[in-house]
Amino acid sequence: MENRILIYAPIGKDARLVSQLLGRAGLDCFICAQPAEIIDELAKGVGALFIVDEALTPGFLKSFMLFLSHQQTWSDLPILVLSKQGLKSPELRNLYLKLGNATLVERPVQSVTLVSTAHSALRARRRQYEMREVDRRKDEFLAMLAHELRNPLAPISAASDLLKLGYLDRERIRQTSEVISRQVNHMTGLIDDLLDVSRVSRGLVTLDQATLDARQIVASAIEQVRPLIDSRRHRLTVQTSPESAFIQGDQKRLVQVIANLLNNAAKYTPAGGSIALAMDVDSENVVFSVTDNGIGMGQKMIGRVFGMFEQAERTSDRSQGGLGIGLAIVKNLVELHHGTVTAQSAGAEKGSKFTITLPRMTKLDETVLQDQPDMRLQPAKGRRLLVVDDNVDAARMLAMFLESAGHEAMVEYNATSALVRARAEAPDVCLLDIGLPDMDGNELARHLRAQTETANAVLIAITGYGQELDREKTAAAGFNHHFVKPVDMEQLLGLLAEMNGDHSARGIPSKE
Repeated sequence: MENRILIYAPIGKDARLVSQLLGRAGLDCFICAQPAEIIDELAKGVGALFIVDEALTPGFLKSFMLFLSHQQTWSDLPILVLSKQGLKSPELRNLYLKLGNATLVERPVQSVTLVSTAHSALRARRRQYEMREVDRRKDEFLAMLAHELRNPLAPISAASDLLKLGYLDRERIRQTSEVISRQVNHMTGLIDDLLDVSRVSRGLVTLDQATLDARQIVASAIEQVRPLIDSRRHRLTVQTSPESAFIQGDQKRLVQVIANLLNNAAKYTPAGGSIALAMDVDSENVVFSVTDNGIGMGQKMIGRVFGMFEQAERTSDRSQGGLGIGLAIVKNLVELHHGTVTAQSAGAEKGSKFTITLPRMTKLDETVLQDQPDMRLQPAKGRRLLVVDDNVDAARMLAMFLESAGHEAMVEYNATSALVRARAEAPDVCLLDIGLPDMDGNELARHLRAQTETANAVLIAITGYGQELDREKTAAAGFNHHFVKPVDMEQLLGLLAEMNGDHSARGIPSKE
């Protein structure tokens, strides 16, 4: 629909003749019989509008100019006016200026000129569609960035509040310090990625050239990603060529490239999946491939997976999160090393394969080979609380803080075990993360409401998502309150303290 050309020429045979001519050139045309039909069709999507100047009546222009004034910021509809009068009068010149992106085609016109003008208009329109897609991805990226930054802020904020208590023992101080350190490192990594993609995309990266052993690049990349692979219980198999192979490039950047692919494979493969890293060589190239049996990709996604801010379909599960810039960095860095990177997948849920091909050094100068190193709280009436969050640090810190406030806190890291624990322990309050890997928090809330043991429990959503639609979803799922990470601990404790006999505490507002 968005590549159609609308034609409006109410007098004579112009509309039919233009449609036939453009149709023979392979262009999709739609003839509008009435002015009102043009407005209806424009709303459905259009590449350009062909119109004759005698159709530009005051009545038509009134509704048409209203449509043009309400175009989205990315849109500037190409208008092709077939004119007998040209620019003979100031009134006509002023009219064409008001139309905006208008091209005047004086009649009589040769067919090749008409077709060429139409193709040019559609090319410009496609560029507008590309900018619309860039804007959409940018908006999604900013929303995901806000979410990803809120997640490490949650345990940092909780740890800070915990330290304010002033009576922690040495072991808890150590644990709290470790949580802050880990989460700050995570946030630093996110910020470094943002800066990195900016530098790489603008060509500001300078490579430290050295002669590198390809097998050492593989080993260093695995060392970086091993903790994530182990935490998700993936089976990693590594196959390297028995033949030595050397590459001219930047050790740090090439390790980053392989590590990014392994990191993606770990994130987008369900726990317990399989990942394979292979290194092959031939007379001219060194080929690295990372293969997984994860969520895979459709053909449409494969075509744009290396684009900026691109990502597989986003879900509330943060294990499939990230900023959507890792593969863009990979592509740019590989190309800086005069290599190529490709993506393959048989489809959704059928795994993915990424292949990097880099030039192999065939003549070595042994002298240039680089050495490769193989607030104090008042006691409160204790409540039985169940904290559910797949972020282990966030769950533990929240539970420790609530225990220090006089409550009994149980912790689970997935929805399945939380349901079992809730049936056995019948908690008064359940604090649930929404982005859980096995069942999202909204679905978990519905199950808890259906259980006799937790049908009347207070359900509190603890999430990085805080838009109005997110609040409507949690309310519909049965939550009493919606807190956005990082949680205001003082307000949370106030909520728990004000709970009355039926555990509702509905008079306490949730923290935005």
